[in-house]
Amino acid sequence: MTPQFFWISRDHAPPGRWDLGLLGWTMHHAPRADELARGGPTDRIPRLIDCRATSCSTDWQSLESPEICAAIGVDSPEERAAMMAASLGEAMPTNTAVVEVRARLNRMMNAVSALPRLRMAGPVELDLFHRDGRTDGRWLGLHPREFELLWHLSESPHTRVSREELLRKVWRLDHVPETNSVEVHVSRLRAKLAVSKVAWLVETDPDGGYRLGGPPDEGVFPFFGQAMESPPIQESLDTGAPSSDCESEEK
Repeated sequence: MTPQFFWISRDHAPPGRWDLGLLGWTMHHAPRADELARGGPTDRIPRLIDCRATSCSTDWQSLESPEICAAIGVDSPEERAAMMAASLGEAMPTNTAVVEVRARLNRMMNAVSALPRLRMAGPVELDLFHRDGRTDGRWLGLHPREFELLWHLSESPHTRVSREELLRKVWRLDHVPETNSVEVHVSRLRAKLAVSKVAWLVETDPDGGYRLGGPPDEGVFPFFGQAMESPPIQESLDTGAPSSDCESEEK
């Protein structure tokens, strides 16, 4: 199978030093990451995000599937570190050669394929790629931090998670700020869960912090924390010579 990638940029094609097409990959261009349709095979194709000032079109902080996104053209070490801390799959400087771009995208997708993409939190199916949850096939429209909050709580259902732990694991803060950011995000998360009549899912623990709870009239929900089989990631491992037999996938 010919490996594929999305080029996210105002420019229609990457410069030669980053052009994976020279190594036999098939390129799909999208001016903005938010123009990519949710669901389907495109969810499993890596995305090369152009971060050069003259052609950048996407705010990397709002990416829906950061695990399969590789930022390139980022010359600030501090900004690359921030991107990696925010769960971007890769962040590369301008002088990265195409053979290294290929190696990094392959490594990124191998790491993603090892992750549990889907997890059940009661009646909510959490999707790690979309950074969203859905019930009865309908997306909740979670903010990335709301998703991380629910994902972290689902790792230990029915167990109290302190506010300090949430700040450390979800907000990545080693200190307790003088804000009510956790409470605000929990409130917004509950409001979105309430639309699907599952606001009971996130409980306030009597000892402080939060936990995932069961339906008020049914006790413990049987599917908390259950991992689900993930769709396959594209087989993009290619280490050989360039190939001229490229096939495009219909968008």
